[in-house]
Amino acid sequence: MELIPGLPDDVARECLIRVPYAGFSAVASTCKGWKSEIELPQFRSQRKSTGRSQTIVIMAQAVPDPARKTGFSKLSHGPVYRLTTFEPPSGCWSELPPPPGFSGGFPMFCQLAAAGSNLVLIGGLDPASWEASGSVYVYSFITGTWRRGVDMPGARRSFFGCVSDGDRVVFVAGGHDGEKNALRSALAYHVERDQWVPLPDMARERDECKAIFRRGKLHVVGGYSTEMQGKFAKSSEEFDPASWQWGPVREDLLAASTCPTACVEGDGEDDLYMCRDGDVLALRGCTWRAVAKVPADVYNPAHVTKWQGKLLVIGSPRSGGAQKVYALDTSSGSWTSTESPEKFSGHVQAGSCLEI
Repeated sequence: MELIPGLPDDVARECLIRVPYAGFSAVASTCKGWKSEIELPQFRSQRKSTGRSQTIVIMAQAVPDPARKTGFSKLSHGPVYRLTTFEPPSGCWSELPPPPGFSGGFPMFCQLAAAGSNLVLIGGLDPASWEASGSVYVYSFITGTWRRGVDMPGARRSFFGCVSDGDRVVFVAGGHDGEKNALRSALAYHVERDQWVPLPDMARERDECKAIFRRGKLHVVGGYSTEMQGKFAKSSEEFDPASWQWGPVREDLLAASTCPTACVEGDGEDDLYMCRDGDVLALRGCTWRAVAKVPADVYNPAHVTKWQGKLLVIGSPRSGGAQKVYALDTSSGSWTSTESPEKFSGHVQAGSCLEI
């Protein structure tokens, strides 16, 4: 059956790849042929190769607290988080629908990872009981719907590193269990199969570590052991999915003992970028160098992500302040400020970037 009656299928595909991602759910519900077509990996590849893909930053972002303006924010209830989206090229902001049962807000410190055309939401702390959850929810940007995944196995961990390979697999590493013991264990979640697979243990315990996927390998950066409790390590470990082995620990990867939250994958010859002490630093080989000054409006970055040669930095000049958004062109070192409506000025707790 023809995708569009009266047109060759290659012409019909040229029509479908021009549909904005917000219209994918309507396309998927029109007919089975269109749904099957836009779910193919080749569809995403063709959108990218023809310049039709769209970049979306998805964030667990707090609903702005009106009490902040009156100075009574400390007396108000804890923050309520929802999922928001931001399209860097257009500057458009929107909100994703919550999964069933999340109308009152998302778990605190949940983790987000974009895999293919899906967003995976894992774990977090129940805002009422503060108990850790192993829940998994998957949002399809093709159908605009949520599904419940298989729970994360093993100890109910919190503050773990989480990242995807950008395609089908999400990795979880480190964190701590219910007794505050830092963990060495790591897991892989296959999104399409809805299946968890244990990885070999890391060489070190890594609570509050950062997971980064670069050049086909999982990198787990920083964190701290149970005994060190908050004194961050400078080291990192690298896992190769092809050989299913961890490489040797790389000591002193980070320039200082600091929380690695603002550390992201690099571009070209640069291995990593990191915001620290008012600078954007780039790592090439074994050397960190400053490439730009962080604008005063985002001096305390809450979230940093990378897309197409740019760094998106979201933060505020002080704790509890309204979040501002800046983009750094890593080739020129120039910053661009992006308008952030008041509705989307709440604190960003986690985020992930998806190209669809």
